[in-house]
Amino acid sequence: MKPQFYKGNRDAFMEKLEPGSLALFFSGSPVRKTADEDYGYFANRNFVYLTGMEQKDTVLMMEKDASGYRETLFILPPNLIEERWTGSRMKPEEIEAVSMISSFAYKETFEEELKKVLTSGRIQKVYLDIDRMEGQVVVSAADSMEAFLKQEYPSMPIENSLPIMKMLRLIKKPCEIRAMEKAQEITKAGILAMMTHSKPGMYEYQYKAEYDYALAQHGVLEAGFPSIISAGKNNFCIHYYGYRGQAMDGDIVLNDVGVRWDNELTDVSRGWPCNGKYSSRQKLLFECQYKTSEHMFSMLKPGIPMKEVDAEIRRYCFEQLKEAGVCKSFDDIGTYMWHGGAHHVGFDTHDVVSARDAIIQPGMVFCVDIGIYHEEWGIGFRLEDNCLITEDGCRNLSKDIPRTVEDIEAVMN
Repeated sequence: MKPQFYKGNRDAFMEKLEPGSLALFFSGSPVRKTADEDYGYFANRNFVYLTGMEQKDTVLMMEKDASGYRETLFILPPNLIEERWTGSRMKPEEIEAVSMISSFAYKETFEEELKKVLTSGRIQKVYLDIDRMEGQVVVSAADSMEAFLKQEYPSMPIENSLPIMKMLRLIKKPCEIRAMEKAQEITKAGILAMMTHSKPGMYEYQYKAEYDYALAQHGVLEAGFPSIISAGKNNFCIHYYGYRGQAMDGDIVLNDVGVRWDNELTDVSRGWPCNGKYSSRQKLLFECQYKTSEHMFSMLKPGIPMKEVDAEIRRYCFEQLKEAGVCKSFDDIGTYMWHGGAHHVGFDTHDVVSARDAIIQPGMVFCVDIGIYHEEWGIGFRLEDNCLITEDGCRNLSKDIPRTVEDIEAVMN
């Protein structure tokens, strides 16, 4: 992304705030794994959306007044010893080239600067990016700041930035779509690598190795999210990460994988027979998926309530399953369809956007995900593609990844 993208995102966010507002965003810190080892660091996505930066322990402070807003980025100072161990820290000029932020201070001065601002009389409310989930164990920097403000400045109103950020991230800009298209090309390479190397007896970790190797050839060193690659009975675990199963002759291999390119994600699922030839039952169920997917891409357009997407997927897929003699009553559709059929993608795999009650608009990108699970037959797979809503319809961003029985069998044979 060009730095103008991140500057534009900050402008759009601050435009929603009233004068006298202070907004704080935190990049986050590594989480301890064990002993002196941390889990791999992953920057807060809203922070990245506003700055383009993924450096740990960094704080963005933005203050709005009647004339506009001022911003300061609090960064880690140079530290020769630590940088020998963990790598060089970004310098102000490097950060400015990425983000178009030009005002900097060192992180160690943040608390004092925050105190000055909060006691200046200019601030009427503070915005924090609060995004808690039930059962959450790790306390975020925004959570800690909320507790600090309530204790030290109990009369200061605190607002949540998340609803604004969810609204901003809902509609993708042209540069985001281009990044997604590039990510689709690499996703295709990874899926084709698994398909072309597939054979009975392969282990799931071998399929994963093919996928990861293909991505690495394009400079992508980590999958966009933990890859779901399963075979046989393991396909009946929707989010499966074991990678220890073996694909036996006649088994379906299911993958649900993605690539992150320039911060934008793909999320694509395909299911194929490890021996390269669909059985009659596998083909029957796959055709139900495919016809449902094609139906959705033929009718999705601006103006449709987002909640109708999943409902229509279930209705139409039921009709296909009924015609195939698999499901007699819509009341039984839950026996074969176990999960929703649409979620947005973007900076997150399940993108954090205001979509639940939204009306479909141009620039939205979400998955069309048709999953069918027939435990009695031992067949479980899904056909998942990424749908871009256009001015008068939609476009399947992942259409070039083999998605018909004929195309998949041709690739594998």
